[in-house]
Amino acid sequence: MKTTASYLRIIGLFVIITALMEWVYETGAEWAMFTEPYFWGIVGILMLFAISFEVCLEALKTILFKTLTEEQQATYVANELKEKEGQFKWIKEKYKASLGSKSIEEEHEIVLDHNYDGIKELDNNLPPWWVYMFYATIIFAVVYLVRFEVFKEYNQADEYELAVTEAKAEIAEWKKTAKNLVDVNTVELLTEASDLKTGQAIFQSNCVACHKADGGGGIGPNLTDNHWILGGGIKNVFNTISEGGRDGKGMVSWKSDLKPLEMAQVASYVLSFQGTTPADPKDPEGDIWVDPNAPKAEGTQVDKVQDSISVETNVKALKDHLTASN
Repeated sequence: MKTTASYLRIIGLFVIITALMEWVYETGAEWAMFTEPYFWGIVGILMLFAISFEVCLEALKTILFKTLTEEQQATYVANELKEKEGQFKWIKEKYKASLGSKSIEEEHEIVLDHNYDGIKELDNNLPPWWVYMFYATIIFAVVYLVRFEVFKEYNQADEYELAVTEAKAEIAEWKKTAKNLVDVNTVELLTEASDLKTGQAIFQSNCVACHKADGGGGIGPNLTDNHWILGGGIKNVFNTISEGGRDGKGMVSWKSDLKPLEMAQVASYVLSFQGTTPADPKDPEGDIWVDPNAPKAEGTQVDKVQDSISVETNVKALKDHLTASN
């Protein structure tokens, strides 16, 4: 691979392979080179074959060169040198002036008087592309100064605060769909069969000793009625499972044994006992719980529950009054 043509052939082959593979995979808006794990492996193998072909071609040229006579070898070498000199000649001639330097034959015109132990200094002009880039940096500096020091559009502190705010919003959005990162504020009732089945398995392994398999209650309270010691609903039940009962009595905390998702699953399963009839239900404990976020309409179940709460409150007040009178 001694000629520029060899490198150009390899580069061209690489471009063709990449284009063909992108067309074959047809991954839509994303490039296959970023989405397909085997893309670069295939490209690498094909490129290896291409390089091997060039190496074999050069080796074959060397073998054939040795079979030539001295005169033929000299002619071949002369032609090779002439070909290399002609490569990109049009580019060199077209952009020679834009390079900002003199050729070796013309360097005597720009030699300075400085002489350091035989080392002389040339007074070449700077390449135009370098000069233009320098001018561009000056323009950039002026624009930057006006924007950030005169008009004070924003500074690094503002940029940092904006980035942090955007990151927090992205994290919050991600947490909404990350089940295993739920907490008492974000937990929601799970209704999928897989979640309830997992919750049932957790309940049977850890909770039946206190609440029985049908939720009727034993050492622990009845889970089938609408009375709750620490409040009903998914958030309260989740919090009870996570943090345990009041003052460390009764219900223990399970947050060190269960993951947040598992607590959400078993809490959802516990709420599925509501309205069922256990074999040997325990007497109600705690207060009747009404979801404060539930829609209220006249004649609905919510009204009936609230009416029953009022009746129970009045009866309790009457009993207290009679007891005090006696």
